[in-house]
Amino acid sequence: MAPAGKIEAVDDHGGSLGRARALFPQAPQPFIDLSTGINPHSYPLFDLPATAFARLPEPGRARDLREVAAQAYGAPAAPNVVAAPGTQILLPRVMALVSPGRAKVLGPTYAEHARTAALAGHTVEEVSDFKDLANADVAVVVNPNNPDGRITTRAALLDLADGLGRRGGLLVVDEAFMDVGPMRESLAGDVARPGLIVLKSFGKFFGLAGVRLGFAAAEHGLAARLEAELGPWAVSGPALEIGIRALADEAWQEEMRSRLAGESERLDKLLEMFGLWVAGGTSLYRFFETPTASELFEVLGRNGILLRNFSWSKSALRCGLPADEASWSRLEQALVIWKNGKHFKGLAS
Repeated sequence: MAPAGKIEAVDDHGGSLGRARALFPQAPQPFIDLSTGINPHSYPLFDLPATAFARLPEPGRARDLREVAAQAYGAPAAPNVVAAPGTQILLPRVMALVSPGRAKVLGPTYAEHARTAALAGHTVEEVSDFKDLANADVAVVVNPNNPDGRITTRAALLDLADGLGRRGGLLVVDEAFMDVGPMRESLAGDVARPGLIVLKSFGKFFGLAGVRLGFAAAEHGLAARLEAELGPWAVSGPALEIGIRALADEAWQEEMRSRLAGESERLDKLLEMFGLWVAGGTSLYRFFETPTASELFEVLGRNGILLRNFSWSKSALRCGLPADEASWSRLEQALVIWKNGKHFKGLAS
């Protein structure tokens, strides 16, 4: 359990090519980054109006974004939605909506929830049993969970939210990967009730993490507080235009979900060829455990392929989707090298 106010930096979330080059300076370039859960097939970019860069963002376009986000995510209405430059910037503000007390995070999961809860003055505990969240002042559930894809049912979450809400607590449900999860389990449509906030990430499913766009859905009072704290022009003009276009493009979204499902199945079969059995994940990333995880991470890294490893487990790894056929081929070749024990010869040998 982390004491209140104890803040420890989290220096590895995956996706850092600088870290990859430092770990594996002799690896062939370019690195194939499979350490994130970001869609490798980005939403197609388009010509943006010059005013998106030259002028301060218009309040009318910000309202348009909230409206299209409410429709896309199933929130009750635009006033229930807060747009921000990524959900990361929302986390400490969300945690501070409740006076310092006990924060519990259902884990293992994304480390920033615990860090930002401590930043807000809470005593933080990561728990593995959902039932242990019931007596928290702030409870956090990532659904689907990162990295293992665990699903918590909507019914269980609503019961928890009701219990917390009755005594002034808060349930934070991070649905960063619900775009590729079972939509029936989303709580975005239930945020009019007290004691509940749902977070939505834009960059992961749309493959545009650098745009820095995310949302919080909550009842009007909490949404207004977050909106006021963020202040005017929180979302950049380019991010507004990209978000409005992409969130309204239902045809692209449905086609992409189907594509990702097929590619994640392909990745499962490839890993199974080498005795690596997928235990969970989503269609954006696959989670597996092997007693040789450290060796596999090292061998693939030396061959220019970055997986996600974890400080809390020596056996767990997460693998994202290759972006193209050349990347699929390099991954397979690196797995052959690992399987054959040719650990340090590299693909060029």
